[in-house]
Amino acid sequence: MSGAALTRLDTVILRLEAQRAGLDWAVGAIAGLAGPVLELGLGNGRTYDHLRRRLAGSRDIWVFDRAVGAHPDSIPPAAFLVLGDLRETLPEFAARGVAKAALAHADLGSGDAVATAEFARWLGPVLAPLVAPGGLVLSDQPLAAAGLGMIAPPAGIPAGRYHVYRRA
Repeated sequence: MSGAALTRLDTVILRLEAQRAGLDWAVGAIAGLAGPVLELGLGNGRTYDHLRRRLAGSRDIWVFDRAVGAHPDSIPPAAFLVLGDLRETLPEFAARGVAKAALAHADLGSGDAVATAEFARWLGPVLAPLVAPGGLVLSDQPLAAAGLGMIAPPAGIPAGRYHVYRRA
C-alpha cells in the first residue's frame, strides 16, 4: 500500500495472504518429514480447511482451541479436536507421547497486544519440543524457544508479517 496508512481491512488482507503463502510453502517443505500437523487456534476453520485440503488426507491434523466456533464444514473429526485452554491442553497432549509434528501452525493473536505477547512467550518453549527435528513452526506472533530457529519467510511473505521457524 503506497502512501496511505494501512486500514484494518488492509492489515487483515495482508495477514491472510502471508498466512496462505506460508502454509502452501510449508506443505511442500515438510513433504519428506514424517509426523502430524498441529493447528493451534481453530477459529472459524479457514486454516484447518486449507491444510486439510492441501495435505489431502496424508497426515493427521490435531486441532486445538478453547471451543468450537468454526463453520460446520471446517470442524475436524472429534478424535483430532482438543478443546480447552491451551495452557492446559497442550502440556496434556505432550504427555500422551503423540509423534512429533512435522508442522505446527499457531494463529492466536487476540487483539490485546499485551496478552498476546505474554501468551507467545509461554507458547514458544511449550511448543518447540512437540515439533520434530527439521519440522516447521508458522506463527502470527514472534516466538522464542531453545531449539526453534527463525528462518527467512518464503516468497510472498514480507519480513515480520508472519513468523517461520525450523526445529533444530
